[in-house]
Amino acid sequence: MQQTLLLVDDEEKILEVIAPFLRQEGYEVVTAKTGKEALQKAKEIKPSLIVLDWMLPEMNGLDVCRELRKHSRVGIIMVTARSEETDKIIGLEVGADDYLTKPFSLRELVARIRSLLRRMEGNEMTMQPINRGELSILELQCRVLKRGEELLLTRTEFKLLLTLAAKPGIVYSRLQLLQSALEDDILNDERTVDAHISKIRKKIEDDPSNPIYIQTVYGFGYRFGDRL
Repeated sequence: MQQTLLLVDDEEKILEVIAPFLRQEGYEVVTAKTGKEALQKAKEIKPSLIVLDWMLPEMNGLDVCRELRKHSRVGIIMVTARSEETDKIIGLEVGADDYLTKPFSLRELVARIRSLLRRMEGNEMTMQPINRGELSILELQCRVLKRGEELLLTRTEFKLLLTLAAKPGIVYSRLQLLQSALEDDILNDERTVDAHISKIRKKIEDDPSNPIYIQTVYGFGYRFGDRL
């Protein structure tokens, strides 16, 4: 079945270049030029993935991302001319799954789209929930519950949490998490894992500054607590 992409950018010339290329790659493409239009079209068409520009009129890409994450796990690739590491972290912190800096090649964009779609669709699921402390992780439903209440995680956050929680006590390096959870060690920087972990902690930990679920192993990476 043809997958639908929502391409959001306020520059008509960019849309005129990228949209036809993505259609040639086999995707159905819907475009939007403002943040508010992006939210409306996302609600109407329920796209498989959104390519979202940071700088938009009416409502910037960060605010659009925040609003989407209140009710949706749709894949989001944030696109911007901002190249500072702090900007990248901010984009990931508000819920983007990936971050692409302008200028970029169309082939790289397609590679990132395909990679994110694989992460969203290609999980091996098990029937039984993974219960860790007060958390219940349901693979088939892509849901996380804490004390019976659902926590809204992005697909990337869910896959990272699932990878760690499946083997408590095992230390994963950032590169291993990119390979096993994000399946994207070539296109992503290892430091993006830190931003995702920080976001997950804010959602699952009672005290994110003193985590009991996802623990940092300094000099190595992360592990899921094995004494829950």
